[in-house]
Amino acid sequence: MSHVIREKSKLLARVRRIKGQVEAVERALEAELGCSDVLQLVASVRGAVGGLTAELMEDHIRDHVLAPTDAAERQRGGDELIDVIRTYLK
Repeated sequence: MSHVIREKSKLLARVRRIKGQVEAVERALEAELGCSDVLQLVASVRGAVGGLTAELMEDHIRDHVLAPTDAAERQRGGDELIDVIRTYLK
């Protein structure tokens, strides 16, 4: 079973919290709050997304790179991670 499926409820809870934070940014902009307040909210969203990304990457490494005993499966997991990191760093 994939780590994403195994941790589904925990990950969905994090995503829902991020969604709430993004909605707070939207409300702040609609309310014409000051730029420092909006920036603080955006920084919180960025931190939350970064934390989610780090958790998913760590779980991917543990489950798809370190754990498999089959070399081809480890290679596939490593290749997938490299692709994600390249996209993430763009």
